[in-house]
Formats: sequence, structure tokens, C-alpha cells
Amino acid sequence: MTKHYASFFLSHGGGPMPLLGDPSHRQMVERLQAIAEEMATPSAIVMVSAHWESDRPAITAAARPPLIYDYYGFPDAAYRLQYPAPGAPQLAGEIHARLQQAGLSPELDEHRGFDHGMFIPLSLLFPDAEIPVVQLSLNHNLDPAEHIEMGRALRGLGDGRVLVIGSGFSFHNMRAFFAKEQREGNRANAAFEHWLIETCTSPALSESERRERLLRWDQAPAARYCHPREEHLLPLMVCYGVSETAAPEHHELEIAGKRASFYLW
Repeated sequence: MTKHYASFFLSHGGGPMPLLGDPSHRQMVERLQAIAEEMATPSAIVMVSAHWESDRPAITAAARPPLIYDYYGFPDAAYRLQYPAPGAPQLAGEIHARLQQAGLSPELDEHRGFDHGMFIPLSLLFPDAEIPVVQLSLNHNLDPAEHIEMGRALRGLGDGRVLVIGSGFSFHNMRAFFAKEQREGNRANAAFEHWLIETCTSPALSESERRERLLRWDQAPAARYCHPREEHLLPLMVCYGVSETAAPEHHELEIAGKRASFYLW
């Protein structure tokens, strides 16, 4: 059965490692490919990546944005990856108008390219690179409420077949990935994942309760251990804002030795 999604938060793994055959990213690669097999092809994609922040919401507006290899210390093959997806200037203009109407003071950026938060997961989901993509920045203030509002402004975009993808990571403590002692960290990771899954998927929560939990995410169990800085969690807020309902589908998996999750609305 073909599934139609409005938004999709995914945990994108470590840099280019999912495309370099790293075994600790195998579950992520397989899960994204499986999701893609069931997903209706969107007419366009709005990508909100954890790797782009701006003082106000910025939108790629070029017809052919280049790739930005914004990672360091990887084999030469990581810097030869290609994903020649077209931009979508007309869609960028519509996003700009919607965000402006929502009072978010957006700006169009005709020079910025696509970062690895975009082209790594899309290489797995839509390897043909034929779907037009617009990338939308996070706001540097990292305000959860503002990012939910950004998602709300994107609701029903274009022909209703535009997919909003939040590319972040449900766990993002870089030191923890390389720590010698993992027992306590793994408990913290599990506690936050349990809270996040319940928050995003439980039908027992009202939407006001769900929103309040997301706004106060830093009060969740082990929140600041799992996210010392929240830029990798905020794309989820945008995805939630698109629908403002419990996510009807989620996936639990292991990436780079840590529990992680995907959410689809």
C-alpha cells in the first residue's frame, strides 16, 4: 500500500557514514530504503536540516544549488558524493510568503547550497535525485515554539504533495558516541527515547499536552545529556507543526551504537 506523508523526522547518522558502508549505520540505511519503497513520491521536498542555522528562517532559492561537504576527516570518496537534485525557486517563494504571513521574517538565499543533512538521507530515500528540493534553515534562537510555527506555516504546501523532512538526530551527544564507559549513557539514551516516543505518538495525550511537552523538552529525562545543544532535535518540532497530531508511524533503531527514532505524519 502506498503511503502519503506530510512530514517525516529522521535521524540522519554521522556525516557521510551511511553512504560509506559503515556497519553501525546499516539499520538506518535499510530502514530508510524500506520506508521509501512504501512512500508515495512527493512532488517536492522541503528539507529542514540541523546543519543550517540563520538569524531568521532562510530558504534556498537557486534553481541548482551546489552541495556543501560540511564534514571533516573522512575518506576522499565522501567528497565525491553527488546528489544533483534541482531547486524549486517558485516553491521557495511560496514558503517565503507563508513564513512572512506567520510573522517569522524569512529571507530567500540564492547562493546557499545543500548540506549533508539533506543529501545523505535523500540519497537513500530518493537516489535518482529528480525531486525538487528547497532547504529551510533553523532559526539560530533555537526556540521550540517558533519552529512549531514554521511547521504550521508549511501545512498543505503547494499541491498538498510536498513532503517536509526534518533531518536531525533524536540523540546527539557527540562525546557520548566515543565514551569508554557506555552503561550510564545508554540508560540516559533509552530514557529520553522512551519519553520522545510517548510524546510524539501517544493518542492519550491531548495536542495541548503534546505541544507543552515539546516546548519543555529540556525537562524530559536525560534531555541535556542526549542534547547538550538542541539543533538536532528542532527539525522534529517543524515536522510536528505541519500536522499537530500524534505521529501515526514511528521507527526505533540503532545508529552508531545509540538508540534513535524516526517519526512520520
